[in-house]
Amino acid sequence: MTYILQAIYETPWAILPGKLADIVAVAQRHAAGERLAPEVVAEIAAAANGRQAARQAGAVAVLPVIGTIIPRGDLLAESSGAVSAQRLSANFRAALADPAVGAIVLDIDSPGGSVYGVEELASEIYKARGVKPVVAVADHLAASAAYWLAVSADEIMVAPSGDVGSIGVFAIHADYSRAIDQEGVTVSLVSAGKFKTEGNPYAPLGDEARAAMQVRVNDFYGAFTKAVARGRGVSAATVREGFGQGRVVGAAEAVAQGMADHIGTLDDAILRAAKLARAAPGDTDQRQRRARALAFGGQHLE
Repeated sequence: MTYILQAIYETPWAILPGKLADIVAVAQRHAAGERLAPEVVAEIAAAANGRQAARQAGAVAVLPVIGTIIPRGDLLAESSGAVSAQRLSANFRAALADPAVGAIVLDIDSPGGSVYGVEELASEIYKARGVKPVVAVADHLAASAAYWLAVSADEIMVAPSGDVGSIGVFAIHADYSRAIDQEGVTVSLVSAGKFKTEGNPYAPLGDEARAAMQVRVNDFYGAFTKAVARGRGVSAATVREGFGQGRVVGAAEAVAQGMADHIGTLDDAILRAAKLARAAPGDTDQRQRRARALAFGGQHLE
């Protein structure tokens, strides 16, 4: 098993299950020695380049959240499409600090991704409320971790054919013990620490290990639902008992349930953000000072 597969199995995910299955398949092919041809990688990269670069439309900064959200770029960024949470954070901070930027649009088309880094980035976006308008648009998918980011914006817009939601977290465990037995291989783990090797892929998942995994999943799910409740101005119970209950929902249903504010395209979101920027109350210089403070680590500002 490669380090990529190991990282996948050790990570709690806020992602559409089908997309994670695709990522696992890519990693398994890589572990088996299969490599994508250079021309295929180039084709994937070329297809994504149109929306994966931050750009500016007048006074509105458009930040792409396209593909699977992962902590840092690696093989998966090339072979299956991904967005780095750290890179998005840097772009967001730059837009906040830029006096030429009056508002920010998060252009989202993502099935979600790893939970790592998402809570921190969502908090950054939420703290920018009242500083510069931030509008998130699902064009066409803001699922799971991507929706976690979207709810932190001032407003959420969904393309007419778009989907949002999939509020949930899960982890996976792969048991390779029978496959290893068939190959006549014996794996011995020599460790120190009572739980150091629990959940390893060379043995079935024990009850204690399953319970420990469930605790981690529950903790991240709690943080997720709390962020949604904060962002949408509802109770955590409303999020858990409604809001799709782990499913994605279409644009009309999302607005009806309070999961989104408007139905519209990316162009509509840019126009909406520009309108919010023009209507923003208060002193412009003061807002810009707060924006720079947030962009350069002023986490005390609320």
